[in-house]
Amino acid sequence: MTRLAGSSKLLRAMNESAALAHLLDPGMLTRADLRKLTALSTPTISEVLRRLTDAGLVTVVGHNSGRPGPNAEIYAANPDAAYSAAISVRDIGASGSPSVAAALCDLTGAVRARLESPIDFLVTDPKTAMLQVVAELSEQAGVEASLIRHVQIGVAGSYDSRTQTIRHVDVPGFGATELVAEIAEALGTHIGVDNDVNLAAVAERRRGVGRDTDGFALLWLGQEGLGLAIDINGQLMRGARGGAGEIGYVPLYAPDDTGRKLDLQDLFGGAAILDLARECGVAGRTPAEVVAAAAAVPSGDFLPRLADRIGIGLAAVIAVLDPWMVVLAGPIAQAGGETLRGAVATAIRRAAPLEGSIAITGLDDDAVLLGALDAGLTAVRETLIGTIRDN
Repeated sequence: MTRLAGSSKLLRAMNESAALAHLLDPGMLTRADLRKLTALSTPTISEVLRRLTDAGLVTVVGHNSGRPGPNAEIYAANPDAAYSAAISVRDIGASGSPSVAAALCDLTGAVRARLESPIDFLVTDPKTAMLQVVAELSEQAGVEASLIRHVQIGVAGSYDSRTQTIRHVDVPGFGATELVAEIAEALGTHIGVDNDVNLAAVAERRRGVGRDTDGFALLWLGQEGLGLAIDINGQLMRGARGGAGEIGYVPLYAPDDTGRKLDLQDLFGGAAILDLARECGVAGRTPAEVVAAAAAVPSGDFLPRLADRIGIGLAAVIAVLDPWMVVLAGPIAQAGGETLRGAVATAIRRAAPLEGSIAITGLDDDAVLLGALDAGLTAVRETLIGTIRDN
């Protein structure tokens, strides 16, 4: 009898989690809709909806009056059942100084609060900064902090999940070994950390040009640094210590064989782009401004020379990974748009006899922040569904 009771409990939990998953996306479903989607009987669906409603996870949002007979109740996930916060830690923000961009979304994915704030991490330690940002989001949205079930942080570095340590990071304080655990304890919620370019790829997969591809490599052209994310059928390749994609460190050597060590960052990182712009007489205060100016009047030799440099890095990526598509993303790619994409595609054909399509990002918003929102929302939903199964 115990085994049968346990089996009944497991089956009930499976039914509830299946129904909740459908209501989370796309939501707005009647009992009849859920019966078709889950293949459960009408009495079972009614019981599942009762339990989910009593738990505060599902709510009645309307009635369907377009059919004969009694109006059917329309159900959806309760948006206020749980929230997720996303924080993008930037070396350089829109203000030209280190900053944090952040947003808070509800269980449906609707953004309830968003902010950007310059932060001097030489003065403010990362833990204090993260707590302040979450508190400000909570206040702005009018949401109790206890309902924030997950905080997803994106940072320009490699996150080693085994040691909970951020590596290869230049932002002061973020390399501390106990930082992530201390933030999680202080907030009393789960903390997720990922490389900023990986999160940009998450957004590109869900919202951009990566939606319908088997896989893609995303080359991040930032105002300062470079990065690479590798999406294989919707799964990100992070490496043994979270360091996969640190393409800026790939070494090169000067063509005169002096042995002077160079890397891809020296070839087409932010500082290298500004140096090239000065050589070519292209004006602009930032790398993005320079590329935007060159793309607006593409008759000079700046864009072809920059594209040749980018092509050197991408030739190695394509030769090793053979991705279905390479996505150019980040502020530089957004500034260069289709003009830069075309120049890079031409440069790749000159660089090596390799196949692969080149695309420009489909996002015009903050890709890292969007990806952090998507990753955090997925984590919250999986936690809720897992909780149902475990109870």
